Amino acid sequence: MATASAHTSLQDELKLINCLIELMKQEQQFLVAANTDGLQTLTPHKTGLVEQLAQFATQRHACLELEGFAASEVGMAAWLARMADPGASASWQQLLEATGQAKELNRVNGMLINKQLTNNHTLINAMRAPASTADTALYGPSGQATAAPRKRGLVVG
Repeated sequence: MATASAHTSLQDELKLINCLIELMKQEQQFLVAANTDGLQTLTPHKTGLVEQLAQFATQRHACLELEGFAASEVGMAAWLARMADPGASASWQQLLEATGQAKELNRVNGMLINKQLTNNHTLINAMRAPASTADTALYGPSGQATAAPRKRGLVVG
């Protein structure tokens, strides 16, 4: 993993994570507005960016292992210390910070999704179940409310 290629790879990862962050901010706006159409348009783009980021990380880890370093952040830090490339070190730090920001956006967006799901379940349950036993009345052919028929239990014996 030459210094130039590592720096270039880090720059590419940084560009991708920043695109992902912008997409996640847009996703958050759509979640707040309950704009499902907007969310549907973002999902394929978000998935593609995440896949590309995973490929870059896999490549970076493979290169680190080839050089005898751990395939992790610790290995990357050790590799950067050995290379003594301030540009690559700065890019790596920016990538770590951007990844932290993306994780926080993902956490908040997940909370918004869960809140919307809870609201939807509450509404569905409210539509399914009567509000009280007085609401269990049925309407007869004349349009007048009649008491709901009682279910009779089966008596065996």
